[in-house]
Amino acid sequence: MVVRIAQCTLDVEDLDVMVAFWSAALGYEVERGDDGSAKLWPPGPSAAAATVWLQGSGTAKRGKNRLHLDVVADADPQAEVRRLLSLGARHIDVGQTGAEHFTVLADPEGNEFCVLDRAPTR
Repeated sequence: MVVRIAQCTLDVEDLDVMVAFWSAALGYEVERGDDGSAKLWPPGPSAAAATVWLQGSGTAKRGKNRLHLDVVADADPQAEVRRLLSLGARHIDVGQTGAEHFTVLADPEGNEFCVLDRAPTR
């Protein structure tokens, strides 16, 4: 028996800002909780992607993420990077050399994530 990743949870300082960013970035539907949280659902009843749960913590992020998201665009990855930047992401330097097949960004609260040039393959 094995497990599968069903959901990714992010502790966030400003729930409204992060819901706006991640729902627009991923094209996910938003379900607000009564407990200071929001669940972001992939669109469509049969979507296979994991949900994202944003949990209001009221505290700012400290230090580098120990886990980060890798996202992939359906088409032009650099166009997607530009779109994410327009939504509030920013470029960050984590020691890239320029030879990587991804772009490192941070969301409005500084959580690192990567936009892959292509989907992972085996």
